[in-house]
Amino acid sequence: MIKVENISKAFVGRPVLKNITAEFEQGKTNLIIGQSGSGKTVLLKSIVGLHDIDEGNIYYDDTHFNEIGFDEKKKIRQKIGMLFQGGALFDSATVEENVMFPLNMFSDLSVEEKIERANFCLARVNIVNANKLFPSEISGGMKKRVAIARAIALNPTYLFCDEPNSGLDPKTSIVIDNLIKEITEEYNITTLVNTHDMNSVMGIGDKIIFIYEGEKWWEGTKEEILQSDNNELNEFVFASKLAQKIRYGK
Repeated sequence: MIKVENISKAFVGRPVLKNITAEFEQGKTNLIIGQSGSGKTVLLKSIVGLHDIDEGNIYYDDTHFNEIGFDEKKKIRQKIGMLFQGGALFDSATVEENVMFPLNMFSDLSVEEKIERANFCLARVNIVNANKLFPSEISGGMKKRVAIARAIALNPTYLFCDEPNSGLDPKTSIVIDNLIKEITEEYNITTLVNTHDMNSVMGIGDKIIFIYEGEKWWEGTKEEILQSDNNELNEFVFASKLAQKIRYGK
């Protein structure tokens, strides 16, 4: 479980996050949605610790994250898996080397054990016989699956996904969504996903938080989102669906 209490963040005097309080539950896919510039990416980066917050508190289970020192934060970060927008694989490293990267950084496993773990993670995301290929030699969907394999290499307690379906077609997006959902439940991970994809919201959103102009504007489930009388949320949902229809002709 991750909890944030009354967190605020400003850049050069411009408020970006305003007094946000939320809980992200273990074993569930917790989605943060909102239009571009709403503050959802800053919220995700603040929770990870890439941005220092100006006010408020962040808790990883019982650990008060923004009050502990560097070494203690490092221990927490070793329990975090990150799935970046675009995958962010190392172009000069093979698929196997990309998945092994966090193992090389943070584990004491032997080379043989690291390779075994990498193969296990790749198999878990349905990638076989691709270990020696480079990112330029695989599809966009495969890159995202390799990135997921890398994100779970260290058996994370927490998983952060920033726009995991960016640049993917609808069919591949569903595959990635389902993998994130399955892995979250299988390993009982606290998963946070930043997205503007309403297909993801309705497909895997266990808990949804809508950010509007830096504030938490709505919170609920995917079943409740279509029944909401929140005008800004309804406008966002409509605009998202319209954009998908224009893009894919559906």
